[in-house]
Amino acid sequence: MSETEKKEQKEEQKGKEDKPLFTVKKSDVWKITTVVLAVLLVWSLFFRGPAGAIPTPTGAVVAQQPTAAPAARVQVSADDDPVKGDKDAPVTIIEFSDYQCPFCGRFYTQTLPELEKEYISTGKVKLVYRDFPLTSIHQEAKPAAIAANCARKQGGDEMYYKYHDKLFIGGGQALSAGTYKTYATELGLNMNKFEQCLADPSVAQEVDSDTQDGMRSGVQGTPAFFVNGQLLSGAQPFPAFKQMIDAELAK
Repeated sequence: MSETEKKEQKEEQKGKEDKPLFTVKKSDVWKITTVVLAVLLVWSLFFRGPAGAIPTPTGAVVAQQPTAAPAARVQVSADDDPVKGDKDAPVTIIEFSDYQCPFCGRFYTQTLPELEKEYISTGKVKLVYRDFPLTSIHQEAKPAAIAANCARKQGGDEMYYKYHDKLFIGGGQALSAGTYKTYATELGLNMNKFEQCLADPSVAQEVDSDTQDGMRSGVQGTPAFFVNGQLLSGAQPFPAFKQMIDAELAK
């Protein structure tokens, strides 16, 4: 082999060694970049949630497991709102609730019956219901609260809770102006007075006052409960209430 051929062979071999294993065309760069960004976005949404997302205050805390009662107590007023049970009971539960909230409905059907049986009917606990309608997502929550307060004006706390029960038994999706009048008729209320009350601005202001008190006390969603001033958030199961109530009764 001549010297020239040897030289050409070396240059050819060097070219092969310097050649990259693969190449990316400039036109493909944007495609690869797009795929990578898409994968990162999916990962972010799956593991962290949408950027800047704000939790919806409708009882998302309901899934939390019962925890020990917090040491801090909140000075939360019962105002002059309806009471279920003995007004002199040693333990007071103040409930902030929304008649259209499904988690509030869960508390009503699953937990309240046990509370009534073991603590309220025995004079150990009294329950105070205060309104906290989430008007941004539940359009009928405030009208329902107003209607319940109007029922109370005719029959006191006992009538309030009869109306309250009908609202929860009927379910949030069934609430409407017609429903409120139907329930009032079934309970034997004076319909002229009831309809006048529905249009009374002072009743709506009372509902708003409850909501403002709840916010000042740290309520961020419904349902929220204060057991002798200690916050318990969400539609917690009966054992979570029992733990806190028994601790209060033991003092």
